[in-house]
Amino acid sequence: MRTVLNILWLVFGGLVSALMWWLAGALMAVSIIGLPWARACFVIGKFSLWPFGRDAVSRNLVTGQEDIGTGTLGLLGNIIWFAVAGVWLAIAHLTAALACFVSIIGIPFGLQYWKLAMLAIAPIGKTIIPVR
Repeated sequence: MRTVLNILWLVFGGLVSALMWWLAGALMAVSIIGLPWARACFVIGKFSLWPFGRDAVSRNLVTGQEDIGTGTLGLLGNIIWFAVAGVWLAIAHLTAALACFVSIIGIPFGLQYWKLAMLAIAPIGKTIIPVR
């Protein structure tokens, strides 16, 4: 079932979502300062192509220890990210989620857009894991 939903997702919005994330990553990669955010954008862009069956969680939950992205510098990076690009990506994903929630068939897709919107708010320090 996940495969079918992922294929439908890809055709009906996942590709546009991934392109939006990759565009944000390319804009961040223009400067050396933006490279940490660019990497996060490219990872999330890949995640947004095939979101069913995967989830974004904090890296310290997976590894059991704090690192540079899950500590104070990660928090500072997420605040800067939110002010520069995160708010716009989150609004775009929330708008798409609301459009999907209009129909019963669109609810699973709206939930994926919701997941991406929450990830757009604070992507630094997150990793993508499979969901069982």
